[in-house]
Amino acid sequence: MGEGDVTVQGRETTDGTVGRTLAVLDLVAAFGRPVRFAEILPVAGLPKATLYRFLQALTHQDMLAYDEDRQTYAPGMRLVRLAHSAWAQSSLAPLAQQVLDRLAVDLGQTIHLAQLDNGAVLYVDKRNAKLPVEMFAQSGKVGPAYCTGVGKAMLAHLPEDKLAAALSRQSFHAHTPNTLTTPDALRDELVRIRQRGYALDDEEHETGIACLAAPILSGTGRILGAISVTTTTATTSRDQLLSLAGPVTQAAAQIAATADTWRFPEHKQA
Repeated sequence: MGEGDVTVQGRETTDGTVGRTLAVLDLVAAFGRPVRFAEILPVAGLPKATLYRFLQALTHQDMLAYDEDRQTYAPGMRLVRLAHSAWAQSSLAPLAQQVLDRLAVDLGQTIHLAQLDNGAVLYVDKRNAKLPVEMFAQSGKVGPAYCTGVGKAMLAHLPEDKLAAALSRQSFHAHTPNTLTTPDALRDELVRIRQRGYALDDEEHETGIACLAAPILSGTGRILGAISVTTTTATTSRDQLLSLAGPVTQAAAQIAATADTWRFPEHKQA
């Protein structure tokens, strides 16, 4: 399990049993593969019987699928159907498809579309470069906000109360020597991002990977998401990356204009 890890322990809220059951669902999904009960138990922070009861309930509701031969749990088909519905109704992805297609062709680089969810980055769509490069960001993955271009682009435009809440959820782990590892350092960077209109990931999440990201803002200034161009430092210089700021910010504005005609549900940005 990696940066988007989830544990049940510490997530108890007024949602009670429902909240803890959903946290177990998050936990299973975060493994990224079918997982055995014995693997879930040490990180769930729940008594064995309680965890088993939650897993059984999720399985009975088809939110999880249980493989009796392998004795593993994995996301179920009901969850897949709900995810598809959410993607179609709440995600920017359907509205941004044509813009992403054009930008990927024009730039020949990897393009990401992301939204902010509970202080983390949710990658909702992607276009591969002509020469694809292995990297963390993939559609459906959850990543950190404090050290990714799309994450910082979105954090920079949160109102103060939501920004404070989002910063409290960051791990500030040093993924590379370039990672910003304190809230103060990140806040200083967010000021610069607001001033110039785009964010940079200067090998802050992955060594050798750099990106430039622009926020997607509603007509009232509410952050809807972010779009980025991602490349490698071996193939693209910093000046070359900076030269892509115009096309990326223009693409973000085009998506925003389309989104302004669509009513989105409120996302838990912080």
